[in-house]
Amino acid sequence: MIRKFAQAASFALTALLTLPAAQADQLDDIRAKGEIVIGVLGTAEPYSFIDPQSRQLVGYEIDLGNEVAQALGVKPVFRQIAVAARIPSLQQGHVDILAAALARIPEREQQIDFSLPTFVTGQKVLVPHRTGLQHVAELDGRKVVTIKGGTQEDNIKAAVPGVTVVSFDSAPQAFLALQQGKAEGFVDDESGLIGVLSKAGPKAKDYVILPERVSTTTVGIGLRKDEPALRTAVNEALSALEQDGKAESLFFKWYGPETRHGFTQRDFRFEASQP
Repeated sequence: MIRKFAQAASFALTALLTLPAAQADQLDDIRAKGEIVIGVLGTAEPYSFIDPQSRQLVGYEIDLGNEVAQALGVKPVFRQIAVAARIPSLQQGHVDILAAALARIPEREQQIDFSLPTFVTGQKVLVPHRTGLQHVAELDGRKVVTIKGGTQEDNIKAAVPGVTVVSFDSAPQAFLALQQGKAEGFVDDESGLIGVLSKAGPKAKDYVILPERVSTTTVGIGLRKDEPALRTAVNEALSALEQDGKAESLFFKWYGPETRHGFTQRDFRFEASQP
């Protein structure tokens, strides 16, 4: 009897040891450590940037990150990362989520998950007045600059197959190249281009943003694949901001008519029906 019991116990232990390990739940891990590490750019005003007076990270996505952390009951820890390092940083566990001007495109949806839309914008082209360009199609056979790791290069090539694209690590570097005459256009999100011009001082009058959109871009918070609890919690936090009006307040705080970006309306919501 003892031998049979021992054999049965041995079989049970072996069965337990051969079962696949249970996957840790990222939301539980975040709550256990009491903080959520949020990857941000810090170079893309007004998404996230360094305030010149306080030297602190501020911006639309910083405020959203703070709100998400508060809803989860944890402390936000913001970590600056480069545009091209966003998805690798998330996949390798260097950050828990991304609030980093991350456009939702099919290629990225195969790699990571996205929250509800947090911003809907369009990519446009900034050109010097001296070029005489009035339409995006006129960039055929010309050179433009943009930012590495984003969707801008693919989108402008799709819109104008004959264009040559040179990419830089940041928007200020790309705009400097345009100022130096190394290109005839600068492709970026419309809000990013408005932000660049707002810092150009008197030189801003030498440039114009072409009217046509190169693409329409939906931005969201990036999350690792197969973490449904965290994705649900983040979406619930965003939905709550929409319902109590804070989502709209945050948008106008950073993009409204009293800012250098000058948006007079918000034509999107934090909800799944966005394109």
